[in-house]
Amino acid sequence: MFKQLLSQWPLMQQIRTGADGTGPESMSSRTRSLRPKNDGAEVARSVCPYCGVGCGQLVYHKEGKLISIEGDPESPISRGHLCPKGADTYELHTHPGRLSKVKYRAPYSSRWQEMELEQAMSMVADRVWETRDRTFQETREGETLMQTTAIAHLGGATLDNEENYLIKKLFSAGLGMVCISNQARI
Repeated sequence: MFKQLLSQWPLMQQIRTGADGTGPESMSSRTRSLRPKNDGAEVARSVCPYCGVGCGQLVYHKEGKLISIEGDPESPISRGHLCPKGADTYELHTHPGRLSKVKYRAPYSSRWQEMELEQAMSMVADRVWETRDRTFQETREGETLMQTTAIAHLGGATLDNEENYLIKKLFSAGLGMVCISNQARI
């Protein structure tokens, strides 16, 4: 029994085979059965959302659950590398202390209140439309104007040309906004 147990020991297998200890002779039955954490998961290519660099990420998910987020080695931008914030994307999305409700502080209030995302989005949409209706100028001095300067939009640094084009079209043609800029210029 002891001899059989000793013969299964990786060091004894290495001595017996003359191997260098980097192959299967160095594995125990436990290590042979180990699988990567993303084994069997689907992968989606994505872009890190935290700055304007646009590093590539591989997002592993299985049965609707996020498994892992890693750098994409095929990304021409980052070649698999991520900064500390990008490398912590998984933790930033799954941490139990992450806020899951919108925090709102009413004007002149000293307290924050929690509200559902849908309620907050409706509140923003209502305020945008109310502001547009209240401040929209169709004409000025007899000339057609069709604009509002009471609402502005500042795009994020990770938006690409196509997204910026759509934002410009939606906000200028749809809402009449003239104060539209992109953070990439700042």
